[in-house]
Amino acid sequence: MSEILSRWNVLNRAEAAEEILPCCGSTAWADGMINKRPFDDEASVLINSDEIWRNLDSSDWLEAFKSHPRIGESRSDVSTRGLSADWSAQEQRDVAVAQNDVKLALAEANRAFEEKFGYIFIVCATGKSAGEILAILLRRLQNGKDAELREAAEEQRQITQLRLRKWLGI
Repeated sequence: MSEILSRWNVLNRAEAAEEILPCCGSTAWADGMINKRPFDDEASVLINSDEIWRNLDSSDWLEAFKSHPRIGESRSDVSTRGLSADWSAQEQRDVAVAQNDVKLALAEANRAFEEKFGYIFIVCATGKSAGEILAILLRRLQNGKDAELREAAEEQRQITQLRLRKWLGI
């Protein structure tokens, strides 16, 4: 077991929530993770994270989405923890260096997405170029509301898994 997990297992609820919340952005998810403590190993953290995420309400998913900046922007509309903002910047690093026409197309598609669905476009951007993200965004604009919410939730699950791995150092 990592030193981080050993320490986190015994933190009080408030400190534990503050530390894990940047991995997801949903307070219900963070509460669920805290309630499952102590974890024996990192694999248990990842497995339980998925289980908790899949059993949350859509309002909890939407709360997590709000913790992210729009693709191509550096901060979210809500105040996020420093670690979450740092991870977002790393995850979107390829968008930051994209050509201006791609950045403009992403901004326009982001606006259209928010108008249609009422929340920001969520994608696990790690390892994807700005062009790939734009293509995904344009495809997902064709989704119905229910299908898109499920797809966004899956993308958030993937982001959470990556962030948990970073947090745990695995």
